[in-house]
Amino acid sequence: MKTLQFKTNINCGNCVRAVTGFLNDVPTITEWSVDTDNPDKILTVKGNEVTVEAVVEAVEDAGFDVKEVVAG
Repeated sequence: MKTLQFKTNINCGNCVRAVTGFLNDVPTITEWSVDTDNPDKILTVKGNEVTVEAVVEAVEDAGFDVKEVVAG
């Protein structure tokens, strides 16, 4: 399973609820969560075939900013 992480501006429970439908509609995502306590509001997404582009599109469609965190 692939794990991707993103910096977002999803900063509260209402924001998480707002993005839930969009992320749940991406069929390749099996699990996701947002660490709203982290200063970068890290979105962690897991899935076998999940792509950066699919996650970015879903989060932006929900009206939030998103940028991939590149490990390294």
